[in-house]
Amino acid sequence: MSDSPQTQRAEDVEATPAPDSGPATDATDPVGDAPVDAPAESAWESPAQPAPPRGTPSAAGPRVSFGFNLEKIAGQGEDSDPVVRHGRELGLVAVFDGMGGAGGTVYETAEGPRTGAYLASRVARDVVEQRMVALLDPEWNLDGAAAAQDLQRSVRAALQERLAELKAPASGLRSRLLRALPTTMALAALQRHEPGGDRWTCHLLWAGDSRAYVFQPGAGARQLTVDDIRDRGDAMANLREDSVVSNAMSADTEFVVHHRKVELTAPFLVTAATDGCFGYVPSPMHFEHLVLAALRDAPDTDGWSAAVQATVSAVTGDDAAMATLGVGADHDGFQKLFAQRTAELERRWITPLDDLDTELREQERKLTELRAAQRERQAALWAAYKPGYEEYQ
Repeated sequence: MSDSPQTQRAEDVEATPAPDSGPATDATDPVGDAPVDAPAESAWESPAQPAPPRGTPSAAGPRVSFGFNLEKIAGQGEDSDPVVRHGRELGLVAVFDGMGGAGGTVYETAEGPRTGAYLASRVARDVVEQRMVALLDPEWNLDGAAAAQDLQRSVRAALQERLAELKAPASGLRSRLLRALPTTMALAALQRHEPGGDRWTCHLLWAGDSRAYVFQPGAGARQLTVDDIRDRGDAMANLREDSVVSNAMSADTEFVVHHRKVELTAPFLVTAATDGCFGYVPSPMHFEHLVLAALRDAPDTDGWSAAVQATVSAVTGDDAAMATLGVGADHDGFQKLFAQRTAELERRWITPLDDLDTELREQERKLTELRAAQRERQAALWAAYKPGYEEYQ
């Protein structure tokens, strides 16, 4: 896997190649009825089909996808490349954010010095993609709770193995905030209820404060995961408070992979994102607008991805990774489906909030000028008063 920023895109394409490496757990599969050794790659591949006319809503499987990984410092990004996989009846998006504060320990590797956060996100990504490709199958329903346990065991074992390979000396530092190879995960796995139908089950699996969202025409963005943070507030409060992550994957601490599932009806967009994408905007409404305004203005999916990346890069203070799948329409179709929602966002939330922000900046500018004038006037008045005041000094 490349460490450099990337953009993945597939419109009217139903499969993305996956690694050939085998499953990472025991021979007995606790998830559903499929044996671990049964090859699952065929579920992610299908014969080429003539694409329907652009802009036509359809009950077809995922038809629009993109993913990217933006590094603040080239070659040192602690987010991994995202997972973006899809077949006719399945979909999978996932992101992994190596935790630079807790995992700031630097290890010597064959590729040069790497932080534990950098290594952790990539180890977790590769293991999770292998396991989910093996476990997701259109012929049986995923047992999400068992899948969560499977990923917890598989990732923990892989992180511990990688830590042992690094042969790093034990740190003399002791802190609840320090962890060996820590990373977050947010994953959304889609299974269609019946071939060609428009009803889908979405399994959410996560640890940490990366997020999965669904965007639905008429309803907008919905956060599907719950942030694992010590001081839990709502999404707006979390933008203002830098709370400590309370649960994340790592090699040396216990962690939980949470699971929940929701039922979705196509058309919809599913997105997984690290906090570099949503943690530096003024409000949750602005994150939804960031995604949908870029969709509205882009001529195609490549342009949509590029526009999202440009906006995120302009505001973020962190590495940022995102993976998006669109089910039930192509790019033109989603533009039409979300046009009304995007206009409503701007009218009800974005314009009023931005106007207030503009007014606040203007008042702050005036206040700064007033304080400067106050200091100058105060100095002048004191200069006139001072001689008499200090006459006997």
